[in-house]
Amino acid sequence: MRSYSLTRRLVVAVLLVQLASAAAITGLAVAYERHTHFRSFDIMLRGRADSLLGAVQDAEDTADNVMLDGTEVSLPAEDIYEVVDENKRLLGRSRNWTGLDPSHVSLKDGSFFKLRVSGKHYRVLKIGGLRMVDPGDKGGGIPRRVTVIYGSPTATVWTAVWKTVAFYALTSLGLLAISGLLMFWFLNRGLAPLRELAAQAARVSVHSWDFVPSERALKTKELAPLAGALETVLQGLEHSFRQQRQFVSDAAHELKTSVAVVKSSLQLLSMKRRTAHEYEAGLERSYADCERMEQIVARMLTLARVESQLEPNADLYATDITHSVRLVVNQFETMANVKGLQIVMSSPAEVVVKVAPEELRLLCSNLILNAMQHSPSGSQVRVAVRKNGATAELCVEDHGTGIPPEALPHVFDRFYRGDPSRSRETGGTGLGLAICKAIVSRFDGDIQIASVVNAGTTVTVHFPMETVEETMSLQRSHF
Repeated sequence: MRSYSLTRRLVVAVLLVQLASAAAITGLAVAYERHTHFRSFDIMLRGRADSLLGAVQDAEDTADNVMLDGTEVSLPAEDIYEVVDENKRLLGRSRNWTGLDPSHVSLKDGSFFKLRVSGKHYRVLKIGGLRMVDPGDKGGGIPRRVTVIYGSPTATVWTAVWKTVAFYALTSLGLLAISGLLMFWFLNRGLAPLRELAAQAARVSVHSWDFVPSERALKTKELAPLAGALETVLQGLEHSFRQQRQFVSDAAHELKTSVAVVKSSLQLLSMKRRTAHEYEAGLERSYADCERMEQIVARMLTLARVESQLEPNADLYATDITHSVRLVVNQFETMANVKGLQIVMSSPAEVVVKVAPEELRLLCSNLILNAMQHSPSGSQVRVAVRKNGATAELCVEDHGTGIPPEALPHVFDRFYRGDPSRSRETGGTGLGLAICKAIVSRFDGDIQIASVVNAGTTVTVHFPMETVEETMSLQRSHF
């Protein structure tokens, strides 16, 4: 995949926006300058046309005509004009013009129009006025209507317009170049904390988990959450890798110990000839050790399955914890009778939690079996289900040997046993409570353990409880 520069993209994007803005401003400037200059140009045309109209005088002839006195006006040589009276009699015309088209003559007074004369573009104005003939002799004089058509080339106007627009355009381009360089510099400085953060994260590996965000990254409001998230994720990954390594190490140790025990038992049998009873006892010990290895492997697979599953959608489950506990208690009833234990259960009629049914039964099985393994004959294992606000509470209590205070923080660690010498006696693998912890964490619950040496242990589990509305909604979705 081809890489790209975020800084360059931001600079180009901003410059394109600015360029579009500059183009729009330049277009508006063209319209404004054209309007302003042509407005001034029209005023100039009207002034010159009025001057030309003022130069029309009495011809002092018998027909009471008017004439254009050329000595009265001084007009630019490139301008064009034509003066006619009400009888369409030509009073005067510029030398560089041959006259108007009849359609232009019929235009209203005060009209502007365009002409092209000798390759030049002209803006032309038509105005009309009255001139008095013989005002002194005939009692106020005779009015004569005069029409003046006057034009001037527009090249000078457009030159002024384009000069102004060119100034705006060049200034905008210059400002764009300067702003582009400034943005590039500021963005480079502004993104420096991000590059530092990326460099810090790039140094993290499975052999080195040190991640210390720079002071600038932590002080940057936009980067502080990212730095915190990276730190949290890396700490979680480090803990996971350590836990995984510890799990592999402990599993290897457990299996190696069990294999060594089986091997030693078989070697002991093969060292000399034994009686049939001795061979039978040795094979029974080896069989028991093989069963224990099988149990360890099964628990390891169970723990791996629970931890490898994706986060469940708890809203899809509605399991009656009372029913699950009762099934497990019935399952262990025979075992309890053999060990001389009594399982006492107390619970409401129905407590629905957002937990998968098979994993809830696995949790109950591990907790009750763990309590039975550490309870003396003749004692009770109490299992209680209670409602506690919006949560359901499962409590498993035994009256066994208890757990020392220094061991309590580690009881949920894999393969941890407070008294390893009793593992063969109780059949424990050190994975039961780790599996319980994994199940509880998957379904947003919590598990706590309290114990007093030689008095007993109480394990308490809390799960979010399903409401009546959620249960009915889930039931409707299944139909």
